[in-house]
Amino acid sequence: MKGRNMTRWRDPAKDPRQEKKSPLITAQGYARLKGIHEHLSRVKRPALSTKVGEAAAQGDRSENADYTYNKKELNRVIARIRYLGKRLDEVQVVDRLPADTSRVYFGAYVTLEDEDGEELAIRIVGHDETDTDKHWISVDAPLARALLGKGLDEDVTVNAPAGDTTYVITDIAYADPDA
Repeated sequence: MKGRNMTRWRDPAKDPRQEKKSPLITAQGYARLKGIHEHLSRVKRPALSTKVGEAAAQGDRSENADYTYNKKELNRVIARIRYLGKRLDEVQVVDRLPADTSRVYFGAYVTLEDEDGEELAIRIVGHDETDTDKHWISVDAPLARALLGKGLDEDVTVNAPAGDTTYVITDIAYADPDA
């Protein structure tokens, strides 16, 4: 494996080592992804193409740092545009509440309490929407999978790196509690 980049994206259908991501996404997450895709396509890519063209016109490309940098950046943006285009085609927007809002499902804001009385407030979102600062976790995460379908005051045990952690669900909401 020497010299092989293990962090690059691999198509899960072609690479069994990659776990398939859930296609679920909130309406806000979809709008954000679409906005990024449009910005890269309509603003960033044309600007970088212009810079590459200007740098190429200066002569010898092998010693032209502007050309090399902008060409690499352009290729990175094109790859991101392709990825976002594919992802936007395969995601399923969840824009309605579940039939039973007393249980934890996709899009839920959940408040948990651990064995020490510490509270943890999370939201279950799609893979593309995870945000550690907001405590938004992927529906594919072990904690989210353990919570799905559970109700208020139910215990949930999750295998964490430090060992098993047990939580009690103290609140379930489908509207942003901070709004």
